[in-house]
Amino acid sequence: MARIRALPSHHSLRFHPANYFSPLNWEEVFKDTRPLEIELGAGDGSFLIRYAASRPEINLLGIERLLGRMRKIDRDTHRSGVKNVKLFRIEAGYFLKYLAPLRSVQAIHVYFPDPWPKIRHRKNRLIDDVFVERCAQILKPNGCVFLRTDHVNYYEQMLEVFSKDARFVNVDTPDSLKAIHTDFESNFNLQGIGTQYANFQIQNTL
Repeated sequence: MARIRALPSHHSLRFHPANYFSPLNWEEVFKDTRPLEIELGAGDGSFLIRYAASRPEINLLGIERLLGRMRKIDRDTHRSGVKNVKLFRIEAGYFLKYLAPLRSVQAIHVYFPDPWPKIRHRKNRLIDDVFVERCAQILKPNGCVFLRTDHVNYYEQMLEVFSKDARFVNVDTPDSLKAIHTDFESNFNLQGIGTQYANFQIQNTL
């Protein structure tokens, strides 16, 4: 006898676009028009949920590629009662290249991306020259890219690729944002592994 799959106990927060080849229409993703921020690689959702709860005046899109993680974020966000979050299961690089509308995002958060520590694998890192260019295209004037990593070499690469682009300036990360940790970050900090922060703001050239 075929096994019947149980239906989810809540309305999923996942967004499914009409197609995966054209930029999104944010009005189809969020019912309310608010400043939009994105977390690329939302992981276990710990930052996403805490940050969204602290900033009810924004819309926050969590992007995650792995299905298991996405299901956990969906469940935990629903349980938290946070109302300003949507989720999108997609690879971050593809989203930036094909689906993110131009000059529409107030902030991009990328916390503890895979460092690909072996030299021969570093070409797989998300944050490179192409990433910087795409951020410049989709951010609104004065928008920010917030980065965190525990990997020193990757941190140096982050600083290098953004410093080469005159459209971005390196500014301090607000203490209020630093105070919102991911669970991953908290665990590593307890082991004495520090967090490296970077915040790059695009200048208003319009």
